[in-house]
Amino acid sequence: MAGSVLLHPFDESCTTQTVNTARIEIHSLDTLTLTDRQFLTGTKEGKPARIGGELRLPPGSGRFPAVVLVHGSAGAGAGEVQWSQELNKIGVATFLMDCFTGRGIVQTITDQSQLGHLAMIVDAYRALELLSKHAQIDASRIAVMGFSKGGFVALYSSMRRFRRVYGPTSVEFAAYIPFYARCDTPYINDEDVSNNPIRLFHGVNDDYVPIDGCRQYVERLRRAGKDVVLNEYPGARHAFDNPLYQPVRFMPDAELPNRCRREERPGGVIRSQLSPSPRESKGYEGGIWTLETMFE
Repeated sequence: MAGSVLLHPFDESCTTQTVNTARIEIHSLDTLTLTDRQFLTGTKEGKPARIGGELRLPPGSGRFPAVVLVHGSAGAGAGEVQWSQELNKIGVATFLMDCFTGRGIVQTITDQSQLGHLAMIVDAYRALELLSKHAQIDASRIAVMGFSKGGFVALYSSMRRFRRVYGPTSVEFAAYIPFYARCDTPYINDEDVSNNPIRLFHGVNDDYVPIDGCRQYVERLRRAGKDVVLNEYPGARHAFDNPLYQPVRFMPDAELPNRCRREERPGGVIRSQLSPSPRESKGYEGGIWTLETMFE
C-alpha cells in the first residue's frame, strides 16, 4: 500500500524501564598544565591544554543541581560512570571530567610526574565556570566529587587561597566531596577553606592513601569552625566504591609515598618532614620533594 509504514514489533516491557539520563553533551575546556610549584606560587604561565568532559542531564525541565566528577590516577572509568548513573537517578546532573586524554595521558598510577594533582584543581574550576553558565544548571548548586587523586582536587579546591587565584570570581562549589583523598600535607593557610559543606569518605583499611592524615586535617578544620565531616568505613580499602576493584586488586608498580610526611614552605616548596624509604625515594633531594614525581 502506497504511503504505508511497517513498524517492528515493540516489546511493551521496555516502556516500564526507568530513564535516568535524558541528554548527554560533550564539552571541551581550555585549562592550564602547571607544575606544583607554579600552582603554589600563583603563576598562570603554564602550558595551555584542552580537556574534555561529559555532561549528563536527568529527565525533567528547569535548572538541575550538578556534581563535577573528578577521576583518579587510573583515569575516568567505571567508578565515575556508576556515580553519574546514581546521581542522575535522583535528579542531579553530572559532569564527568577527563583530565588526561587531552594531555596525552592514559594513567598516572605508575608515573605521577605526568600531571601534578594540584594542576587538576584548575581543571575543576574551569568545569565549575562552564557549568555555571549552562542554561539547565543551577549555578548555586554545583558540587565537586573526586576519587583518590581526584579526591585531593575535591578537598583542596575548597581552599580560599587557591580559589582567589584560579577559581571563577562569581561562583564557588556548593559542596566538596572527596573520596579516599590524600590530605596529610599541610599547606600554607589550609585551614582557610570554604564555609560550604566538606564531606570526606575513606576506608579505614586503606593502605594506598592511609586515613590518618585526613583525621588530623579534619580535626584542624573543625577547630577552625568549618563544616566538615569524615565518614569512615571499617574494613574498606582504597577505591572501595569502584566496581573494577572488587575484589581488591594489588598494584605492585604504583607510586606509593604513603609513609612520607611533608609540608609547604614559602616559595612553593614542599619539604619532607621525614626521610623516605627506598621505595619512596624518587623525587627526593636534600629534604625537598618535587611533587610532580609523587602521588597525592
